[in-house]
Amino acid sequence: MASIVTKIRRLLHTPQGRRVRARAERLARDPRTRAGLRGLMSGRGKRP
Repeated sequence: MASIVTKIRRLLHTPQGRRVRARAERLARDPRTRAGLRGLMSGRGKRP
C-alpha cells in the first residue's frame, strides 16, 4: 500500500494536481488569507 506522501506526489504530477497546487500557491500569496491563517494559528480566528 502506497503511503500518503507517495499518493500526494503522484497527484501533483497530474493536470488536476497542478491546478490544485497553483491555487494553493495563489492563496498563500494573498495577504487576507495569510492574516486569517495567522489568526487561526494564534487561536483568535473565526471558528465554524
